[in-house]
Amino acid sequence: MSTAELSEIVNKPNNVVEDSLNNLRNTIKRRKDCALQLTNVSGRWILEVRPGLSPHLPEKFRADIPQKLLPAAALIAYHQPMSQAQLVDMLGQRAYDHVRDLSNRGLIDRRRDGLTRRLTTTRRFAEYFGCPEVEFRKVRTWFRAEASKMGLTSAQLAASLAPDEQMTISEFSEADLPVGEVEIND
Repeated sequence: MSTAELSEIVNKPNNVVEDSLNNLRNTIKRRKDCALQLTNVSGRWILEVRPGLSPHLPEKFRADIPQKLLPAAALIAYHQPMSQAQLVDMLGQRAYDHVRDLSNRGLIDRRRDGLTRRLTTTRRFAEYFGCPEVEFRKVRTWFRAEASKMGLTSAQLAASLAPDEQMTISEFSEADLPVGEVEIND
């Protein structure tokens, strides 16, 4: 919900609501082992359960994203913008189904780019995973930083998200890009 929407509901000025939300976010952050987080994603405030705790929620409260799709989502976030062909190289033929399912759920954008598709994350992806940014390059930077904090490469991160899938994931590097194509860095 936006600050303006909240301001209208509580009948308080925008700056008072914004200050209150920032204070609440800071209070939540200071609490040890707090299950909630309050994030501002492109001017919209979201109160949600921390992503690390979501597996412990009752089934009916969990998001509708199957665990088998998480590795593909992680690889796209880590390497975006990436071609669907690169994802297929990393995950195999199942990548086509995963891309279609992630796109249908509104988590990724897939646009035609020659004979393949260019894959990037969406605002819904950022909101779902608690990323404070929505622009895909900033999401990539945030996602890489989170993986780095855990000491994981993109393939290790993707494999850790679906331990029951028994998958082999190939690592991807700039050397894998076709001649003349360069990965965009911030």
